[in-house]
Amino acid sequence: MGRWHRYTGLVRLAIGRISGRFARGEGKQLAVSIFGVAIAIMVMVTVGGVAIGLASQSAIQGEDVDYWVVPEDRTATSIAVSVEGTQLGGTHDVAAQLNQNPQVSYATPVLLRVIQVRAPASNTSEYVLAAGVIPNGADRDILGVSTASLTPGDPYYANGTYSGEWTGEVVASDAAADLLALDTEDSVTLPRKKFNRSLRVVNVSTGSYSTGTGPLPIVILHQSELQAITGATSGDPADQILVSTTNSGVKSQIEELYPQTTVVTKSGFAGQSVSTSSLPVAIAVTALLTAVVVGTLFVATMMGLELHADRKRLAVLTAVGYQTSSRALLVVAETFVLTLLGTGAGILLGIGGISVTNQLAARYLGVQSVATFDPRLLLAAGVVALVIAAAASIYPVWLTRRADVLEVLG
Repeated sequence: MGRWHRYTGLVRLAIGRISGRFARGEGKQLAVSIFGVAIAIMVMVTVGGVAIGLASQSAIQGEDVDYWVVPEDRTATSIAVSVEGTQLGGTHDVAAQLNQNPQVSYATPVLLRVIQVRAPASNTSEYVLAAGVIPNGADRDILGVSTASLTPGDPYYANGTYSGEWTGEVVASDAAADLLALDTEDSVTLPRKKFNRSLRVVNVSTGSYSTGTGPLPIVILHQSELQAITGATSGDPADQILVSTTNSGVKSQIEELYPQTTVVTKSGFAGQSVSTSSLPVAIAVTALLTAVVVGTLFVATMMGLELHADRKRLAVLTAVGYQTSSRALLVVAETFVLTLLGTGAGILLGIGGISVTNQLAARYLGVQSVATFDPRLLLAAGVVALVIAAAASIYPVWLTRRADVLEVLG
């Protein structure tokens, strides 16, 4: 109990010394220490919220998709056509062969492009993610958007002549409809494309594809029509082919049908997404290291200056019988108290930072949520605070041990 009383007494003395210095108007260095830790923790919480938001993005595929056929990594051959990156080629023929397989319930290529769309009714122009698919008339979701309203098949493709019937049908996600103020039967144009074909919204889908930045504005249309709009008719390109089946043996058939591609299963897709999503991890690690380094430097420097200004009071403690170890523990206690105060302020500022980040993103980027608050951020802030306090204590403890009491009091 004697040792416990000693430690609690030193903590109470540390708190008293800190509050006393603020009461006497001598706590400028201490305030800067608290401010430095608060800023470091605020940055960590805010950026950590962004990282968690990015990591929480949902998968591109629908629930009924079992296989994804994608280009083999960094391979460009006669099958993989290089259009804005490595893509698949001859995709209409491959999809047709897959759909003839009785073990395949549905297969469609997916061509992804970012295009600028203008809604004349609202005089609004925005960039959206366009997906070109081959619908089959069933209520299937691509990127969370239903394709049931699209004419089955791909009439305009016309066996590769791109001279068939132009449907001009577009299905907009809720996010795209809100962004462009679209409603069913509204017409849309493409201001940055020299294209005189008409497009109209046949449905506003209630589904959406959400990432860490919120629901993406998405429009779905026929693959050949998106190819024609974007000038990608050569080679019949697509970014991937989605295959829905209940037979696992189809995987080997797909690999034989479409060599030099990668066929990813539903479970493999999830694992691959996690393993390649390094951006959120990099952001989180950067925020963590920044908080530790900045917080440690602030606290260590300011505590060193504070000890220099308060060296006479520490010398008096030595004169009245405080051992070197007790003075060192007192300095450590003061460092931990200041760091915890800064951490509390930083957490509050970080929560505010997450809110401000989301407001700015909604205002200037048109997305609803970039950063997400998670209780794990509180745990991370506490761990970082302990690391900062422990690291920042080394320098002031060293100064305390090397102080000459006679020189200071003399």
